[in-house]
Amino acid sequence: MPEVLANATEAVIQSWLVTEGQQVAVGDPLAEVETEKAVVELAAEVAGVLARLIAEPGATITVGEAIAIVLAPGESDADLDTEPPADPDSGAPVLEAASQRESAPVRAAANQQTAEPERETTPAGSSGTTGKRLFATPLVRRLAGEKDIDLTTVTGTGPGGRIVRRDLERLAAAEPVAGTPVAESPKPTPASAPATTPDGFTDEPLTGMRKAIARRLTESKITVPHFYVKAECRVDALMDLRRSVNEVAAVKISLNDFVLKAVAGALVEVPEANSIWNETSLRRFEKVDVAVAVAVDGGLLTPVLRDVDGMSLSVVATTVADLARRAREGRLKQAELEGGSFSVSNLGMYGVSEFAAILNPPQSGILAVGSAAPRPVVVGGELATATVMTVTLSADHRVIDGAVAAQWMSAFVRRIEDPLAILI
Repeated sequence: MPEVLANATEAVIQSWLVTEGQQVAVGDPLAEVETEKAVVELAAEVAGVLARLIAEPGATITVGEAIAIVLAPGESDADLDTEPPADPDSGAPVLEAASQRESAPVRAAANQQTAEPERETTPAGSSGTTGKRLFATPLVRRLAGEKDIDLTTVTGTGPGGRIVRRDLERLAAAEPVAGTPVAESPKPTPASAPATTPDGFTDEPLTGMRKAIARRLTESKITVPHFYVKAECRVDALMDLRRSVNEVAAVKISLNDFVLKAVAGALVEVPEANSIWNETSLRRFEKVDVAVAVAVDGGLLTPVLRDVDGMSLSVVATTVADLARRAREGRLKQAELEGGSFSVSNLGMYGVSEFAAILNPPQSGILAVGSAAPRPVVVGGELATATVMTVTLSADHRVIDGAVAAQWMSAFVRRIEDPLAILI
């Protein structure tokens, strides 16, 4: 089991996409794997014949644990019952020694018997008072805790009675509509619910996503030399253009869609900013991939839009809406959360006038976008009113120098204030 997402320590095999005896090539999809953040597609890292599936669907697997055995060219089923070559550099893509291998049912039973109690017996949202062993995927445990669902009341339909996402969705769909009389019953208190102390505060247990966010952002602020460049953009022309576009567009275009296109155009004009720190080198990208910060229950995800400079506004709008929806549903794929040199974080819709964002490593830039609001400006020496939007660029000084950041910001502001350049 690889570390399918940053800082993930365990995952669940949701379903296998291959069968034993099948020929696989590097990059072929093997399984759908569920973590606390998303469902991702696991790709083959070696080529050969898939000889054995060790992990059963629904089993919680620790990162680094063997999940399958692939026979290299020239090997046969007979090699499954012999020790692998002593030389670790032999190149044979066998994931475990034969003496350590077990059949899938035996391995699954062993996993259940040796699982840590807090992982399986007291998932978030469970009362923990019945003594009954509960099996639920990490994502289900998080969702249950966020929605205050007692998992002891949920019947699992996954392998071995494991509670999976569709069980929670079915439970939500079965809830009575407003106005329907129902018999009230005492609501159990989840074991993981925050308890009020005599001192008047509560301690809310950390979710896996919150822990991951804390680790990565702390690491970013400590290890990455941030510096900031701020600009104020007059967006009256942009707002007028957006209204005209939306009168004829099949897909409604948001202000953020224009911002993403302007970011991509500025990265094309100032290619030095389309780079990341790579320890021994600076990696320059030819394509423009931009991540978008999406608020989800309990945290934040940053799915990546590919080739934004080549997208039309309608495609940008459709793609962002799809990524945001699946991010909130926990259905993003691994590849959709990786890559890119730049991010956009927009809090303008919450009325935030301006803010500075923390870099999302290894990306070297993130643009914080505030609200567009009427402000006093000076036009031709006279005081006037204009719609102004404040943006703040956080940059990695190892990659982007001050002059480069200023050039990029100038290219961005020019596109925002003369928005026809975004359409051309």
